[in-house]
Amino acid sequence: MQNAPTILVFDSGLGGLTVYREVAAARPDARFLYVADDAFFPYGDHGEAELVARLVALMGELTATHRPDLVVIACNTASTLVLPQLRARFSVPFVGTVPAIKPACAASVTKRVSVLGTEATVSREYTHALIRDFANGADITLVGSARLAGFAEAELRGEPVADAAIAQEIAPCFVEAGSRRTDTIVLACTHYPLLLDRFARLAPWPVTFIDPAPAIARRVVDLIGPPAGREAPKPAQIVFTSRQSPSPTLVAALSRFGLGVTERRFDSPPLSA
Repeated sequence: MQNAPTILVFDSGLGGLTVYREVAAARPDARFLYVADDAFFPYGDHGEAELVARLVALMGELTATHRPDLVVIACNTASTLVLPQLRARFSVPFVGTVPAIKPACAASVTKRVSVLGTEATVSREYTHALIRDFANGADITLVGSARLAGFAEAELRGEPVADAAIAQEIAPCFVEAGSRRTDTIVLACTHYPLLLDRFARLAPWPVTFIDPAPAIARRVVDLIGPPAGREAPKPAQIVFTSRQSPSPTLVAALSRFGLGVTERRFDSPPLSA
């Protein structure tokens, strides 16, 4: 592996920033490109066959253009749907993002765990298989939110979301039966850690929120090794498949993650590709 690998981080929108932050901290010497498929956000609005076709075609364009040494799919919906196809089609290593059900159930004291994801992620067979394999005797509550990912994106754009709206979305995660309360919540969408401070403040009682990003960063290091140097070879860049220019507020938010907006744009592949 070259001393300064190129790592492509991909998400439907900006939720993958939470994963990028951890991976960049683990490999600060790497070249990074963050790709937000905002032209197709949110993925939950599209059928599975449409998404598979979209993601395979788009990843073909991205890997051919940027020649990454590793791709991080920083999206639970995409990972639970299309990782096998991507790994079969392309030779570059892929690191996916899947609900952290195994560590959550192992860590839970009350054995009452909630999985907070998009509606698509919590309904997918991949998620149900993880529960069957790793629940470890825990009671699992699946909570699908249609709005939280959009709330996270709105906050980054400087459009505040009311506490009541967020509290309504997370309320079903908190289950109390007898003496057993939910004590662990899996954040099964990479957008959700962007709202973690709000979740903790609005929670009816303290819980442990499981963010998969640190585990993803460890997996990246497992595959490509530890840092070979201290400094990144050049600033990380972000591109948007919509080709729309981000607002000044969003540019400022991205800069706090260490990302600069590139002027390079590329056309999205045909939706029927």
